[in-house]
Amino acid sequence: MGIKRIIIQLCTTCFGFLLASNVFSQTINKSSSEFSFGIIADCQYCAIEGTGERKYTLSEGKLKECVEHFNTMNLEFVIHLGDFIDRDFESFDVVSPIYNRLKMPNYHALGNHDFSVSDALKKDVVKKMGLPANYYDFAVKGWRFIVLDGNDISFHAYPKNSDRYRIASDYYEEHEITSPKWNGAIGSVQLDWLKNALDKAIKNEEKVIFYCHFPIFPENIHNLWNAAEIIQLIESYTNVKAYINGHNHAGNYGIKEGIHYVTIKGMVDTEQNSYAIINVSENSLSIVGYGREQNRILEIKK
Repeated sequence: MGIKRIIIQLCTTCFGFLLASNVFSQTINKSSSEFSFGIIADCQYCAIEGTGERKYTLSEGKLKECVEHFNTMNLEFVIHLGDFIDRDFESFDVVSPIYNRLKMPNYHALGNHDFSVSDALKKDVVKKMGLPANYYDFAVKGWRFIVLDGNDISFHAYPKNSDRYRIASDYYEEHEITSPKWNGAIGSVQLDWLKNALDKAIKNEEKVIFYCHFPIFPENIHNLWNAAEIIQLIESYTNVKAYINGHNHAGNYGIKEGIHYVTIKGMVDTEQNSYAIINVSENSLSIVGYGREQNRILEIKK
């Protein structure tokens, strides 16, 4: 009888877990979603097997699986949050054709590893990735999506003998930064553009979601060098609802002044895939995670 009870309890526990997952999925599907979008972080492909958790060559197959899955869904768009490749310019020729099979509009935020190419080719990265600019914005159904470039001031996005590299070096010294040099900052020109984009969203009565490769909150070794400056700015706009990023492959989450800060887990890590869709409704952002990415329901406050 004791063994039977244990078996019954185990079966009941497993059934309860599956039932809970199914209920969550049905709740998302039946919610009053205005629209949905797909999201990926840190595909980080290169033709090297890799060691430890990072499985660089496996990202090709993971991306194929993800794209095929997204193409079965009714998504407004898909965005990749930076580090599309790990290194080598020719790596783009492997993963870009896969990503471009998406049936819906697709976007990128620029990551630090996207510039892990020869100095002579760094200027060609933005065009190679099919971006309209290093940073840009677009609107969907009453929402404005602002895509930031955290490599604006950085050591990795510019040739070592360039003025922009020297600017990064001076910035790092003058601000006494201790954060790793593989992070970066958003410069004054982009900040002015950002303020204009936020003002435009206020004028159009649009809610705002930010995308960037680099996190800014919670405090973390991966954060932008001027994270505090960006937080102060976006908190001054009541229509900002979320900031979504990659870079920290372990993932992360925090909420501050009603703004959700979500770090999406890196696709490149482990043999298991990782990506998500986000269902947008008037009162919530519902994250449905696949593989290692977890489910979240984020309440939107008016």
